[in-house]
Amino acid sequence: NTLDRDLYLRIATELYLKRCIVGGLERVYELGKDFRNEGLSTKHNPEFTMVEWYEAYADYGDAMDRVEQLVIGIASAIDYEGPIDFSAPWPRIPLAQAIKDATDIDILEHTERDSLVAAISASEKVKLDVEDRAWPTLVDDLLSKYVEPAVTNPVFITDYPTALSPFAKQHRSEEGLVERFEAFCNGMEFANAFSELNDPDEQRRRFEDQVRLAEAGEEESQPYDEVFVQALEQGMPPTAGVGLGIDRLVMLMTGRDSIREVVLFPAMRD
Repeated sequence: NTLDRDLYLRIATELYLKRCIVGGLERVYELGKDFRNEGLSTKHNPEFTMVEWYEAYADYGDAMDRVEQLVIGIASAIDYEGPIDFSAPWPRIPLAQAIKDATDIDILEHTERDSLVAAISASEKVKLDVEDRAWPTLVDDLLSKYVEPAVTNPVFITDYPTALSPFAKQHRSEEGLVERFEAFCNGMEFANAFSELNDPDEQRRRFEDQVRLAEAGEEESQPYDEVFVQALEQGMPPTAGVGLGIDRLVMLMTGRDSIREVVLFPAMRD
């Protein structure tokens, strides 16, 4: 331990690539391995391959176009003949609308935890464990259990609540929402993107909110990163950022049902 410090496997390349944008590069990407010691399932492996890219002077609408063009181009290049219809345009559906269509619960009418818990408890469609679950986690549970599994062909779910997206820019016309999307296909998410938050004061407030969520037991909260905030203070142009899971994309293109089928040495339970 020459440096006498703790070192960690990265969960994403995000903050480092955005610091490159701050430094003056206008288009940056990295294709490499990330590590998240989370759940193990047909869609999750602790080690996985991700491509992330960041484009200055672009927003999440541009990022949707890029993802759509990239995936359609790959499907065309390999002469994809499977059951998924990748043809453009992919639907773009706000998250609140997608959840309401699937569950009859309007998360924008239930923006406090107790209110949302009451709506879930009163619902005949929804069965969720609400104990010790923060509001952002409950919204994510509604998405992952009732929206995501029903998706077959590609769709963009857009415009997420601020509490779910600490690095995304505030929506230009919808209060309480941010300019974020996730791309879903065949029952799973395979890309996540934002118009990047480039206001250092707002980013600092968001990090402080994440710290409070962590203190309340929220496992998905983001750690405070003062170095990143200081980088934003140097000035970051309007930027769109995308993270796309390569393993899941390979699953879609090859018709595989499990990530273990597209990873050479997957993690296995003892």
